[in-house]
Amino acid sequence: MSTARSLGLWTDGVNSLPTGANNAITDVPGVTVGHRTLQGDGLATGVTAVVPHQGDLFRSKVRGAVEVINGFGKSGGLVQIAELGTIETPILLTNTFGVAACTEALIRRAIEQNPKIGRQTSTVNAVVCECNDGQISDIQAMAVTVDDAFAALDAAAPGVVEQGAVGAGTGMTAFGFKAGIGTSSRHFSMGKQEFTLGSLVLANFGRAGDLTLPDGRRPSPNDVSAPEQGSIIVIVATDLPLGDRQLQRVARRAGAGIARLGAFWGNGSGDIVVSFTTADQVVHEGPDFQTVQMLDNDHIDLAFRAAAEATQEAILNALAAAPATTGRSGKVFPSLADWAKEQQR
Repeated sequence: MSTARSLGLWTDGVNSLPTGANNAITDVPGVTVGHRTLQGDGLATGVTAVVPHQGDLFRSKVRGAVEVINGFGKSGGLVQIAELGTIETPILLTNTFGVAACTEALIRRAIEQNPKIGRQTSTVNAVVCECNDGQISDIQAMAVTVDDAFAALDAAAPGVVEQGAVGAGTGMTAFGFKAGIGTSSRHFSMGKQEFTLGSLVLANFGRAGDLTLPDGRRPSPNDVSAPEQGSIIVIVATDLPLGDRQLQRVARRAGAGIARLGAFWGNGSGDIVVSFTTADQVVHEGPDFQTVQMLDNDHIDLAFRAAAEATQEAILNALAAAPATTGRSGKVFPSLADWAKEQQR
């Protein structure tokens, strides 16, 4: 699997933060990622699961936030995250028409763990985000099922994350190139404590010809006439104790990482960031007053930098790992890795 670093597309600057062990969102302790890939018979789609921790998420919620950069999207569960500042299910990524199946899967899985949901206690807020993979996959086939979502959840694991044309990223494109799932992480110290922030992206955005690499090069695919009509979903995870308002501020900085690569978030682009911290979890039906542990705002700049850097590199990794692919109309979406290797000759 090619990465931005292995292809020479990413070089750490003087002030760059170090990566975690796997340079992935799974470097945040407890976070796991799983994929379910669907290919064949006109299909190139799937589901990707991001699981914040290995306990009962409904009973032990993570603090979370959402930042809608441009809202041309059909995701589920974002309104309650914005209102309450917590996340109580895994986060599923899929194609636009797979949102309903993934939502049902999250609800059913939560009820299995907590049979009182919707009866003796509150309902559950399933979090699903999407991008449109219709240029490559037959989205009208409604191929993603509840079982596919279960498979992605069951495949969630720590360690190295498969990237590129896999899971929800199987049919996605970016800047005119084939793209998909990408991830990266940053490690930093505050006082005597060590923390990690990771970003995972579903990259399906960017006008062809606008991609700008960190060294200033601008690789162009053959066709640069298409408008900006894509989307990107960014999941930012950290173990740094942050309040939900601070998490939204961190999520907003993921937009800096997107913009550094040349995107301007066009009218038809759905650009959404969901962030969470595994620290200071919120107990369901807890005491009347709960203590909140959070970073002093005067020290939050490191988290801002980490979010921007990790998101930028995650997008490049999504591009670097994806092979050239022919779309449903016969249009070829080239591989950025092939372009990079040609430049090295």
